[in-house]
Amino acid sequence: MENSSLLDYLPIFIMFTIAAGFAIFILILTHRVGPNRRTKVKLEAFECGIETQGNARVPFSIKYFLVAIIFVLFDIEVIFMYPWAVNFKALGLLGVIEVFSFIALLFVGFYYMLSKKALKWED
Repeated sequence: MENSSLLDYLPIFIMFTIAAGFAIFILILTHRVGPNRRTKVKLEAFECGIETQGNARVPFSIKYFLVAIIFVLFDIEVIFMYPWAVNFKALGLLGVIEVFSFIALLFVGFYYMLSKKALKWED
């Protein structure tokens, strides 16, 4: 197998440059050429055809954000376990130790979340 050089990656770099340039060009073009009419109806919030009531900037509990962040955090951590499960035999004892330390860290975060009462909805 021969050594690869940076010249081998030139077509990929050119492709990404053209794609990024095209995206930036289209964004600028649509803002310059497209119509810019601001009407009351266009600036109104659209909620599935239901008439809006009151201000959209009503504060609500931070618990919604916490649950969403916790879900994403644990969902992503589970995704990191799939490659380990696929290569379970090839990783050997070191891989088992690494994944158990990863799971232990996951449980530390879960315990911290429970100690801060992040999932308790009542105030």
